[in-house]
Amino acid sequence: MRLKNHFAGLLAAAFSLLLPPAVMAEEPVAQPLAIDMSSRVAPVVRLLFVGDIMLADGPGRAIAAGRDPFAAFADEFADADVRIGNLECAIASSGKALDKIYTFRANPQVIEKLSGRFHALSVANNHAGDYGHEAFLETLSLLDIAGVKAFGGGRNLTEAHAPYWVERGGLRIAILGYNEFKPRAFEAGPDWPGVAWSEDSHVVRGIEAARAAGADIVIPFMHWGWEREREPSARQRQLARLMIDAGADAVVGGHPHVTQGSEIYEGKPIIYSLGNFVFDGFDYPEAQQGWLLRMAVSQEGVRNWEVIPAYMDVEGLPQRKPVAAAPQVPVPTPAQGSPAVSLAEQPAISTPPR
Repeated sequence: MRLKNHFAGLLAAAFSLLLPPAVMAEEPVAQPLAIDMSSRVAPVVRLLFVGDIMLADGPGRAIAAGRDPFAAFADEFADADVRIGNLECAIASSGKALDKIYTFRANPQVIEKLSGRFHALSVANNHAGDYGHEAFLETLSLLDIAGVKAFGGGRNLTEAHAPYWVERGGLRIAILGYNEFKPRAFEAGPDWPGVAWSEDSHVVRGIEAARAAGADIVIPFMHWGWEREREPSARQRQLARLMIDAGADAVVGGHPHVTQGSEIYEGKPIIYSLGNFVFDGFDYPEAQQGWLLRMAVSQEGVRNWEVIPAYMDVEGLPQRKPVAAAPQVPVPTPAQGSPAVSLAEQPAISTPPR
């Protein structure tokens, strides 16, 4: 028995030599600690807005000849997480032109230039319905096929007023589109297609509904103001403030075919008009320059923003430098939280609406 016990003791001692000291002493061993920083770092989403995109006439002919209307700003497009614009024409082979001074319908083949370039396009404008309901519905279908989300218009009133939702890194962004330039006859109804019309009560309700649905950031993209007017109207100013008071984090606009400057209200930016981005047929230099708007947003709101000038060539395609000598439009250079107002002061010129 003594020999057996002695042998067991030797075996235990030998086994103990194979164990690490921490196990022998039964002391706690430090374990790797993984820290999830994703919940501590606020996500930032980089938005890119551009103004009016009209792909018929000169731009349409350029596309048919093999030109890419967005090539000059490929770097800005690639740098953005989400790219948004205003589609100022129907894209269709169907429909009949309405009785208007200007009507725009692009060949369906132009859709390939939008695919992969834009995440969403507003159809809340005065030219989306130029060729009637049939062409408008064809436009929506082609955008769907191309993977581009249409907003500010739809197959019925509910769809027209629904926001374009962006969800990145836990951040939820709602982009709303509204038109308030005639003809109102193309407003969407309960069971017919059209655009979202800008009634104050509807706009406020849309902003509040987006907040209630969980939006961290709400940005209305407006089609408003008077053409060629280099300053926002009293109506634009009133509505912009109303939207921010209702909960919007920024307001972005277009339609006048010229840029209209910017201002800060309650610490939130209002960019009244981005002007043209792809458009031809204008004989005054102010309409031949527009802005790209880069805006970074997070849970805290708009972190920073800047505008980049774009200059239309003779075919209406945007370029980085002026094609011909023309008066340069002042470009706002805002600092975060700046109270400064930067508004153009050139006189207005009366002209038929486009």
